[in-house]
Amino acid sequence: MAWSCCASVRQELWGCRSRARRFTLYPYTQQRNGFRRQAQKSDPHSSNVEAGTKPQKNGLSPPVQDPAFQKSSHSVKKLVKPFIFTVGFSGCAFGSAAIWQYERLKARVQNYFEDARADWMDKMRPQKRLKFRKQVKLWWKSLSSGQRAVSGIIAANVLVFCLWRVPSLHRIMITYFTSNPASHVLCSPMLLSTFSHFSFLHMAANMYVLWSFSTSIVSLLGREQFMALYFSAGVVSTFASYACKVATGRFGPSLGASGAIMTILAAVCTKIPEAKLAIIFLPMFTFTAGNALKAIIALDSAGLLLGWKFFDHAAHLGGALFGMWYVTYGNNLIWNNREPVVRAWHTMRTWARKK
Repeated sequence: MAWSCCASVRQELWGCRSRARRFTLYPYTQQRNGFRRQAQKSDPHSSNVEAGTKPQKNGLSPPVQDPAFQKSSHSVKKLVKPFIFTVGFSGCAFGSAAIWQYERLKARVQNYFEDARADWMDKMRPQKRLKFRKQVKLWWKSLSSGQRAVSGIIAANVLVFCLWRVPSLHRIMITYFTSNPASHVLCSPMLLSTFSHFSFLHMAANMYVLWSFSTSIVSLLGREQFMALYFSAGVVSTFASYACKVATGRFGPSLGASGAIMTILAAVCTKIPEAKLAIIFLPMFTFTAGNALKAIIALDSAGLLLGWKFFDHAAHLGGALFGMWYVTYGNNLIWNNREPVVRAWHTMRTWARKK
């Protein structure tokens, strides 16, 4: 298990070069505040906003506008829409997962005899040499249920990473794939930024940790519940980041999957605290999952209290606390009470067929 990878995920991404008078997006620099367009004319009535400078292109990072410190007494109001979105999206995620599980189990029962007949026919036919398609199919079947579940998530992260490499898409990527409470788009980036990585090392570390814990979490929760928890965790951890930035006045974009991954890690470590983990490059040093979780929470708590800007510690803590709460209480409160949703879906489905 690669616990050490968790320390290099969900970085705050804004850095500046004062000599060149520009702000660029770097994967391992300190957080800065929200960005604004270049001020064309001086306005005496806008003394509370720092004017930006013209963005410049850099071969290593996309051009961005200068951050600006916005002093507003109504910043807390910015959390109302994200809070409603967090609650609504999480409810829809678990409701959809319950319906997905119902449909999958029903299809499995209906296709049982058809699959048995197809297997019998395959055995009767003469065997041919394995082709590429069959080799891929055999490889896919060799994966665990958890690894197959996270394969789509990893593919989505790789796709978004490739989109960051397209210069013409930089404005769209910064607007919708980085989360920032100072931005005019608040809700959709809470989910989309969970799949967004600008640095390859950042993405590789996050995806390795997700792949490492996928088998354990899916064996504990099942595929459908895991997917609902992962998507909800991304939104919940981003809301925690929003709340911290509004409380401290340090507005700045964030991106990365570490908030959601911290939920998965915390859930596994809470449920199986005696499990043995090891650092990826130091496999001779082992420790229990419970101690690893305590160390991670202590580190992120210290970073949050001391104002460290290397990581988004609020997102880490929000994700970890959400994971601990879910496996302790949330599973009984949410997933075990999904029967009304499934029953309503079954009634609606039956009514639609009769009609």
